[in-house]
Amino acid sequence: MLARNRRQSGSAHVIVLGNEKGGSGKSTVAFHIAVGLLKAGQRVATVDLDARQKSLTRHISNRRAWAAHNGLDLELPRHFCIEPGQTMQIAENENCESQRFIDGIGAFDRSVDFLVIDTPGSDGYLSRLAHSIADTLVTPLNDSLLDFDVLGVVDPSTYAVTGVAHYAAMVREARRKRRQFDGSATDWIVLRNRLSVLASRNTHVLTGCLKELSLELGFRPIDGFVERSIYREYFLQGLTALDDAEQAGLRQIAARADVRRLLGHLKLSLNERARRRAADRAEWFSQASKPLQVDELLGA
Repeated sequence: MLARNRRQSGSAHVIVLGNEKGGSGKSTVAFHIAVGLLKAGQRVATVDLDARQKSLTRHISNRRAWAAHNGLDLELPRHFCIEPGQTMQIAENENCESQRFIDGIGAFDRSVDFLVIDTPGSDGYLSRLAHSIADTLVTPLNDSLLDFDVLGVVDPSTYAVTGVAHYAAMVREARRKRRQFDGSATDWIVLRNRLSVLASRNTHVLTGCLKELSLELGFRPIDGFVERSIYREYFLQGLTALDDAEQAGLRQIAARADVRRLLGHLKLSLNERARRRAADRAEWFSQASKPLQVDELLGA
């Protein structure tokens, strides 16, 4: 019922960050997507399904605290984190957490343009539920054959893809059921993350494996964020590469290009009125710090 209701007019576009391997950068990518959409004037809510790590939740809490401490007007999404059930019965906990998730999504669905959902780096019923309602699924993947094993099985001699691995099989089934249920298609993007600036044999082999598997599974492989320490440095302040800085160094400029390239590849349909509001707001802030001209003071 949740998926069917989502397709009603006015419902939010759901972006899910998913991968069953931890450390792939899901939370960092989710946070940058959310802030990028906010800066484009969109109404955004974020959902953290990783009740143990709470990386996205901490990103947003740090951003709120840093803005308050420094008197900054930083964009913040509406946010909630699914707290784990506390009973001794697994089934009861699952039912409780699932209902919290459904209620939370329902509370935001008609009042925002985008829902960005960060999932844990493991299989679970909440993660599967999130995948089943994704309009856009982004799977960050460290640029390594070691991490490719959640998607496909590779022959060690020929490097040919010989099978579909566990996570990819789960996504394929979720997409199939979604199409049967409400006729909607999930745009699946596999994001090569933590890219090295130097090409290697691993890079070329992985490129071939992703291209081969994408033809079978129907995902779009794209380049994501280059390995940059600046993304980790942003965490304590809750900042992103898209935020203004008094002196934006070369590292931030390069990281900002990463993020903007990703946002372009997502091919999201943005609310045009919201985009105009964002542009007007940016113009206002750019002019607010400038001294008034004489003709403006005289009303000329």
